[in-house]
Order: sequence, then structure tokens, then C-alpha cells
Amino acid sequence: MTNSVKAQTATGFGFKGGLNYNANGKYFEAISSNAENPDRNIGYHVGIFGKIGNKVYLKPEFVFTSTKSDYTNDTFKMEKLDLPLLIGFKVLGPISVFAGPAFQYILDSEYEGISINNIENDFTVGLNFGIALNINRIGIDLRYERGFNKNEATFINNNITIEDRLDTRPDQLILSLSFIL
Repeated sequence: MTNSVKAQTATGFGFKGGLNYNANGKYFEAISSNAENPDRNIGYHVGIFGKIGNKVYLKPEFVFTSTKSDYTNDTFKMEKLDLPLLIGFKVLGPISVFAGPAFQYILDSEYEGISINNIENDFTVGLNFGIALNINRIGIDLRYERGFNKNEATFINNNITIEDRLDTRPDQLILSLSFIL
């Protein structure tokens, strides 16, 4: 009896989820003109995807993402909807590489317990690229995501009229587990 490992060849849709290792951009304090880079933190994502094709494939995804970035004073939290439109290429057996734009819509953000309503753009564009291992109906992928356009949140710090700024662009590694139906 022979066993074989088959690459995920089905065209269809499925579910995905996983962990993000995230950091947003710098925090700019208006009074001191200091800029602080964040410490990375773990977040998560869950969503659905479609896959069309085999050797070359199109893989649109619709994903809810929650991220956190730690700064000296507090943590910046953001929830968003991501829509990556990926094109992938099988390179060796069940291994493929992929890349494509990621459209993002910011649902909610918070810093120091303050909901931030003053983000420049709720809708942004970034880039995803990575590598995937797909065996039968199960897939694992590791990707990097970076936001393209500058997108800052502004808020008043300690009731002072000068606004601090926080760069909300994602800079993250994303590990996903997927299951195609």
C-alpha cells in the first residue's frame, strides 16, 4: 500500500485563522518632538478565502484582524477588515509562493483607553507576500504585510491642545492555518 501526499489542488473556498506578530509605526509626541518605535506584540486573525486555479492561482481573502503594538506609555490596539488579493505559483510539490495587494478598512482603534476617531484614512492599501505549504485540504502559510500609504492617528495628550501622532500602518508577520471545503 502506498501513501502519497497531495498538494491542495481544489478550487473552492474555505476558512482560515492564525496569529500576527505586529508593530505599527512610530509614536510622535508633539511636546518633546520625540519619536518612539513600538515593541512587537501578538494579535490574531480569522476569515474566509477562495482559491481559483492550481499551478497558478488567485486567492482572494476576507479577514478580520486584531493587532496590538506596545509603546512606553501604553498599547495601541486596532481592529480591521483585510481583503488581500493574492496571486500564487506552485514552485515545488505542495509549496507555493504568493504576493498581492491587501486592502484594509480600520474598524476600531484605541490608545491609552481613548478611542481614536481621527485617523487620516479608514481605508488603506498594503502588500502581502509569502510562502505556503498546502497538503490535501489543509494549508499553512507565512507572510509579511506592510502598509503602503502614510496613515496617522492624531489625538490630544493630557488635555493639551497640541496633538500627538501615531503611524497606524501595519508591519507584521502573519502565520495562518487554512482549511478548504
